[in-house]
Amino acid sequence: MKTLILRSFIGMFFGGFITVVYSNVLILFGGFEMLDGSLFVKNSIGSILCGWFFTVSSMYYENRNLKLYQQTLFHFFTIMILYFIVAITIGWIPFTIKSILLTLLISIFVFTIFWFAFYLYFKNQARKLNDDLKKL
Repeated sequence: MKTLILRSFIGMFFGGFITVVYSNVLILFGGFEMLDGSLFVKNSIGSILCGWFFTVSSMYYENRNLKLYQQTLFHFFTIMILYFIVAITIGWIPFTIKSILLTLLISIFVFTIFWFAFYLYFKNQARKLNDDLKKL
């Protein structure tokens, strides 16, 4: 429970931080002198929610009762379902088949790249630890 609460706060703060950085970039480099307050609040809430569930959903990987492919599928489907609910509700992606499929394809591509990068990283870390244990 402590891990869930800690990750929740980290994710929400990170989502809020991303919103502030993005808004500052729009103002400084995008030619915007003012932002629409209600739009800012709506996007902030969406970003905070995304930060929260992206951070908390990685806890699937800590469940030793699940196989790696189950952890990966649960993580991916949890993220995608929640993201589509938030993104369509807020208006980040239009509610059309074409935009939903395009977003899904891009998400699968990005998720796959990140998954393999983390997999290779942790596999390398395990190899290093095993090598160190053999030297003892």
